[in-house]
Amino acid sequence: MSTGTLPSRSRAEIEQPTLRTDRYWVAPLLTFVIFLAFIAYATFRAFQNEYYYASPYISPFYSPCISTNCTPMPGAGEVHFIGPWWGLSPALLILIFPLGFRMTCYYYRKAYYRAFWQSPPACAVAEPHGKYTGETRFPLLLQNSHRYFFAAASVFNIFLTWDAVLGFRNSAGQWGHMGLGTLVLVANAGLLWAYTASCHSCRHIMGGRLKHFSKHPVRYKAWTIVSKLNTRHMQLAWASLFGVALTDLYVWLVSSGVFSDPKFF
Repeated sequence: MSTGTLPSRSRAEIEQPTLRTDRYWVAPLLTFVIFLAFIAYATFRAFQNEYYYASPYISPFYSPCISTNCTPMPGAGEVHFIGPWWGLSPALLILIFPLGFRMTCYYYRKAYYRAFWQSPPACAVAEPHGKYTGETRFPLLLQNSHRYFFAAASVFNIFLTWDAVLGFRNSAGQWGHMGLGTLVLVANAGLLWAYTASCHSCRHIMGGRLKHFSKHPVRYKAWTIVSKLNTRHMQLAWASLFGVALTDLYVWLVSSGVFSDPKFF
């Protein structure tokens, strides 16, 4: 029988932070460890400022190289907007854009909110914070810039795709050759495009603000394709993250002489 009162919006009075009995903490813990490892590796490589070019391969951490203090790399993504006054690593000029795209990504927000801030640690688990303000205050207000970082990431994907095309040359700049590094760069570009296309912002661009799909068959077809990718957004986010790190590692090892790039033809 109804009592005529509204249900309480407060949390049930239980002592435990959750009634879940599964290992819900494993996923955020793994996320924390992997993110921390990637941050440490990417930071080291960005400040290392060497071993990022092994003709014809360039690390995605340094492409496009937009400062004049870049290692000479004929034909490989050199667009010198920044003059000799820049004395730090050229990677610091460009990593902010792919980093911003991932940091504002809807899936990554969920992942690192849970892993680093425990907000919340998992579904049906109380968070340790006393209040919740959402993304209405600085710096979380910057999460609304995701659509702009999406556009910037798309531009960078074009450069990385061109780098993969250049991988079909040999060290002398002659076309019609392929090594293991070529496949690495092609796979990296493909994963980055798949991750970018699966983004919620991309899905909205394809089909958002349309009242009648029947009147826009091309956009509807694009929306359906992107929607299928969107269901795998989490998997593509992780695969592309590992892909960009492994691609940089491969170029680093080849450039530093740890091993030679195997050639197929």
